[in-house]
Amino acid sequence: MNRLHIFSALTLLLPLLSGCGLYSGYERPAIGYDAEHMCLPDSVCSPLAAMSWRELFTDEYLSAWIDSGLNSNTDLRIAALKVEEARATLSASRLAFLPSVSMGADGSVGSGSSDRFSIGPSASWEIDAFGKQRNLKMGAEASWFASQAYRQAVQSQLVATIADGYYTLLMLDEQLSISERTLTTWDENIRVLQALKRAGRTNEAAVLQARANRMRVESSTLTLRNQIAEQENAIRSLLLDPDADMARGSLREQSFPESLSAGIPIDLLSNRPDVREAEYRLQKSFYDINVARAAFYPSITLSGNAGWTTSSGSVGNPSSWIANALGSVVVPIFNRGTNKANLDIARARYEENLLDFQQKLLDAGMEVNNALIAWQTANGRLALDRKQIVALKGAVHNTRLLMRNTTTNYLEVLTAQQRLLEAELSEASDRFDVIRSVISLYHALGGGR
Repeated sequence: MNRLHIFSALTLLLPLLSGCGLYSGYERPAIGYDAEHMCLPDSVCSPLAAMSWRELFTDEYLSAWIDSGLNSNTDLRIAALKVEEARATLSASRLAFLPSVSMGADGSVGSGSSDRFSIGPSASWEIDAFGKQRNLKMGAEASWFASQAYRQAVQSQLVATIADGYYTLLMLDEQLSISERTLTTWDENIRVLQALKRAGRTNEAAVLQARANRMRVESSTLTLRNQIAEQENAIRSLLLDPDADMARGSLREQSFPESLSAGIPIDLLSNRPDVREAEYRLQKSFYDINVARAAFYPSITLSGNAGWTTSSGSVGNPSSWIANALGSVVVPIFNRGTNKANLDIARARYEENLLDFQQKLLDAGMEVNNALIAWQTANGRLALDRKQIVALKGAVHNTRLLMRNTTTNYLEVLTAQQRLLEAELSEASDRFDVIRSVISLYHALGGGR
C-alpha cells in the first residue's frame, strides 16, 4: 500500500515537475548583416515569388516534361522517402510521452504440487520532469519540417533543371535552323561566284573561300546536332524515361514577363526551401542542446505491475492476485564526462548550423541580385542583336547586288554574310539567356509557393 501511496504522490506532483519552463523556445537569431544591402534600390517585390511553375512555364510540351519528372525522378522520390522517415521519427517521439506496457509470464515446474505460474501486465512511465522528451519531440518536428523543405528544394531544382534543359534545346534548335538556312545562302553565293568567275569578274580563290566558309557552317551544324542529342539524353535521364518523346516548341514562341522588379524582402528569401531547411536544422540543434542539458537532471520513472499467480498446476486457476507500483529517481553523478561532451557537441553543432543558415540567407539574396542583373544585361544585348541583324541583312543584300552589278570585292559579301550568321546565332543565345535568367530568378526566389 505504501508503494501505491508513493505512486499517487508522484502523480500529483507531475504538473509541478513539468520541464516546459526550464527551457526557452527557439527564436530566429540575428542575421548579422544589413538585409537592405541585399536588394536593388527603388524597387518592389518580384511577383515571380508567388507564381507556381505552371503559371510561369506555359509551354505545353515543357509542362508535360515537368509533370513526368515530378512523378518519376529518382532524387525527388528519395527526398519523399526521407520525409516519411522523419515522419516516423516524429511519431515515435510523440509516443514517448506515453507509458510502455508489456505482458510477462513465468513459471517453474517441480515435483508434486510445487508447480508455480504467474502472469500479468507491467508498465513503466518516465516522467518528463525536466523537458528531455519535450525537447526530443520539438527536435523531431524540426527534422520533419527540414525534410519537407529539402523535398521542396529538390523539386524546385528539378523544375528549374528541366526548364533550363528544355529551353537549351530550343536555343540549339534555333541555332541549327539558322545554320541550315545559312548553308542554303552559301550554296547560292557559290553559284553566283562561279557564274562571275565564268564571266571573268572574279577568280577561283573567291569560289574556294566561299566553299570553305560553307564547310565551316556545315561543321557547326554537325556540332549542334551532337549537342542536341546529348541534351535530349540528359533530359531523358532526369525524367527516368529512356524512350521519352522529345517533341517541343520553338524558341520564338516563348513568352515571359517583360518586366521584373527587384528588392526582395528578407522574409521572402527565408521562404526559399533550402533556407527553410537550414533554419529547421538550426532549430533541431537548438533543441538538441536542451536535450543534452536535461541529461544533467534526475530522471524519474514510475513503474508497476499486476497479475496473478497459481501453484495449483493450472494456469487458468489463480490462487492469488498481485499488484505493486514504485517510483525511482536516478541522479547523474559521474558519467565519465559523457554528458558534458554531449552538451559541448550540441553547442558546436548549433553554431555550425547558425553559420550555415546565415550563409544560405546571404547566398539567396546574392542569387536574386545576380539573376536580375543577368536578365537586364541579356535584354540589353538582345535589343542590340536585333538592331545589328537588321543592319547586317541590309548590308548583305546591298553587297550582293553590288557584287553582281559592279566591281565590288567578293570579300565584302563573304564578310557581311559571316557577320550576319554570327549575329543571328548570338541573338538566339541572348534570347535563351533572357529566359535562363528568368528561370534563375524563379529558382532563387524558392521556385514559387
